[in-house]
Amino acid sequence: MENSSNKRKFSPTVWHPAARWAFVLGLCAVAGVIVSYYWRVFYGLDARGVPPLQITGLCVVLAMAAGAAALLLRHCKDFAKRGACCILLCGALFAFANPPLQTPDETDHYLRTYAISMGRFDFDAKRTYPEDVNELMAAFPGAWVNAHTSAGLGTDPDTNAEQPYNTAGYALKQYGKGGRVESIWDSFTQYLNWEKRDSAADSVTEPISFLILPFLPGALGMALARLFGFGALGCLYGGRLMNLLAYTLLCYAALRSAKKCRPAFLAVMLLPMSLYMGASLSYDAALLACYYLMLALLTCSEWDGRIAAIYTAACVFANGTKPYINLLWVVLPLVVVRRDEWKARLNRVWYTVGTLAGVLLLTQIVEQYGTLMRHNYGAIARQGGSTVNGGAQLLFVLKNPLRYIAVLLGTLYENDGFLGQLGLFGWKDMPVEFLNLTGPLVLLAAALLCAPKTNALGRCRSGWLGVFAAVYAVGAMTAMYITYTPVGMVRIVGLQTRYFLPVWLLLAVGVAALIRRALKPALTAERGETLALPLCGWYAFAGAVLLFQHYFIGPVYVIYQ
Repeated sequence: MENSSNKRKFSPTVWHPAARWAFVLGLCAVAGVIVSYYWRVFYGLDARGVPPLQITGLCVVLAMAAGAAALLLRHCKDFAKRGACCILLCGALFAFANPPLQTPDETDHYLRTYAISMGRFDFDAKRTYPEDVNELMAAFPGAWVNAHTSAGLGTDPDTNAEQPYNTAGYALKQYGKGGRVESIWDSFTQYLNWEKRDSAADSVTEPISFLILPFLPGALGMALARLFGFGALGCLYGGRLMNLLAYTLLCYAALRSAKKCRPAFLAVMLLPMSLYMGASLSYDAALLACYYLMLALLTCSEWDGRIAAIYTAACVFANGTKPYINLLWVVLPLVVVRRDEWKARLNRVWYTVGTLAGVLLLTQIVEQYGTLMRHNYGAIARQGGSTVNGGAQLLFVLKNPLRYIAVLLGTLYENDGFLGQLGLFGWKDMPVEFLNLTGPLVLLAAALLCAPKTNALGRCRSGWLGVFAAVYAVGAMTAMYITYTPVGMVRIVGLQTRYFLPVWLLLAVGVAALIRRALKPALTAERGETLALPLCGWYAFAGAVLLFQHYFIGPVYVIYQ
């Protein structure tokens, strides 16, 4: 007994807490120095006049903060709490790594959220904003990369021959070797120095956006930021962080509710694309979290009144935010939850009817509110122009079903099935190829971690969820074809990878079922959840760093003129 105790006491695997902290933080500091040196050498930061001490200090502090967060999370044994903390911390990095107004439609979302934060709950096209908001809009155009993309003829520095160039996809452009670098920092400089200029930016007015409810969290964040004396830029980050908090709380509820396949849920919540939207001013932050919450509730083996009520609330909110396409979520409990699993007082049919009534009622209230409270807008042009006609497009699809199937398949092929665009940021103008390549691999790894037998959903439930995933994906594509695409066009316009995130969650769950049957893994559910957090957390951290790198550090496109 004494020898055994002594061996345990002096075992090299038993770390004193102080020694563990010193080792991990020291290792992180070294990693930060290595990354900063790589940035300085590979992207020429020293030649661009960036002080080496500043960039090195940033990398070291960020790396050590990440290591400290990882050490602290080890003491929390609750999977949902650990996951929520990781979502909040990594999401905060995305909130600042993503430049202002670069999330899809974030300009309109910012203006609407700012108006609500000022107590404006109606919509007036002639109402303006404070001067610093005008300057922010002028300094950061939406789709910044595309707005600063150029094409033309340059001269090869070695052969002096003319050669074409195109800077699409590059946030940083350098005019001549060793010349001026155009970057997102120029926009920050333009905004921060606006009071020193004589000329003022053009006034902006309220956007064509008539929603209130999904923008309330961001509006609260903006109101608090303004209360503490921040201007337009501070309000943007305050709104993003409050939106992130709402996303985190809903994801926490989903992780607590999920009874099966929790690594898959955590993986999709921590995907860089999910955090990119969750830490923005987009209403997709709460919408995506509601999708994850509803799917988590569908893994429960018994449905009582509380679960049914939560599902109804999430479903009604989702439909009030993005109507009609989300009607598919109304019928899911009716087909997925078996009769013997239903413990709520209201039977499944009446529950579905009640949810549908609530959804349609809120949809009509939102539409009527947006119409009645609208002032000075006049006739609003159809998005996509006069070539878009929903009725004619629907008739075209019904008359030409085989041709439409070809349109679906062609659109999926051209967009890498949207599974290969999990690293496509901005307004589809900022690709991070590493994330595009590794995103599907992380989802596959999450599916492997869901392979234990105790994570099985059952054939009936898995089958219906698989059918829903296929119908939902085709429905989302068809909705964009009818409402945004010119009649008869051979591809679908306006599709974004984020629309398919709940589909990829269900795909990971389905792949886990196939792995379970084929490999019969010995991995336990508890071990799978333990491995999921470091895998997905560090991947999310890497995604935030790479997004920051692509917008602020490099790569740099050199234009020889």
